[in-house]
Amino acid sequence: MKETYNGCWPTMITPFTENNKVDFPAVQALTDWYIDRGCDGIFAVCQSSEMFFLSEQEKLDIAKAVVDAADGRVKVIASGHTSDDHQKQIQELGAMAETGVNAVVLVSNRLAQQQEDSEVFNANAQDIFAQLPSVTFGLYECPYPYLRLLDDQFLAWAAKEDKLVFLKDVSCSLEIEKRRAQLVKGTKLALFNANTATLLDSWYAGYDGYNGVMANFHIDIYKWMYEHFASEPELARKVSDFLTVAAVSEVRAYPVNAKYHYDLTGTPMSLVTRSRSVSLLNENARLEISSLIRMEQEMRTLLGLKQ
Repeated sequence: MKETYNGCWPTMITPFTENNKVDFPAVQALTDWYIDRGCDGIFAVCQSSEMFFLSEQEKLDIAKAVVDAADGRVKVIASGHTSDDHQKQIQELGAMAETGVNAVVLVSNRLAQQQEDSEVFNANAQDIFAQLPSVTFGLYECPYPYLRLLDDQFLAWAAKEDKLVFLKDVSCSLEIEKRRAQLVKGTKLALFNANTATLLDSWYAGYDGYNGVMANFHIDIYKWMYEHFASEPELARKVSDFLTVAAVSEVRAYPVNAKYHYDLTGTPMSLVTRSRSVSLLNENARLEISSLIRMEQEMRTLLGLKQ
């Protein structure tokens, strides 16, 4: 069962039309883009999707659109777990499960407020599991609006009790990742790293995949590294170095710059976003994306990947 949750999964962005509506033809095209370039699954309706800026119906409609577009070719998981009220969250999660996604992803900072302790977190998580017993769950340590990392006790319990199939780890700490790999060893809980700098070493430690922002730029290169890190460790390290430096792009106007990258590379979409101003994509930011595209092309040539 665990092997079905591994590999390289993008955190899907939401294309919008120029008048700020969800662009569903672009959602279809983007789903195909991910799959054509080798993704192993898609995390739809996440922070990259601007889920805190989507209506409840938009979140459900996007998830259903991605499920339909994927058409069984890869697994699709989705969150949309954004409400503050606990009972409203349960309604939200139950509705998302109805869209046909393979797993519904809990957001760690929604399970307790920043000042609340692990007892509140654990009680809320267990109540969700109890009220939605037929739903398959993942969990995402979303950094917005605040970062809440899982404690070892909860992670070990959730893995042992088969409460989760997927964890998106944003600890950005190889020490934590190595510890977590041991905590869930032998269970069906798959560990996905969002952080490129520690990614390769986390795979050597036992992590199951990558689920991060930069899959929106060059998921095929991540996929090459995933498929070859054991058999070609020296080249995989060179690829890791490239991906790590390229990942600095994340701090520059994302997701606007990802949309610009798509538009330049044959997947047209507007630059409209709801979480960040298009004006952040200034001349330098645009030139940086053009440079990144040229570097990606060189890396693909080196690895024998199609352009």
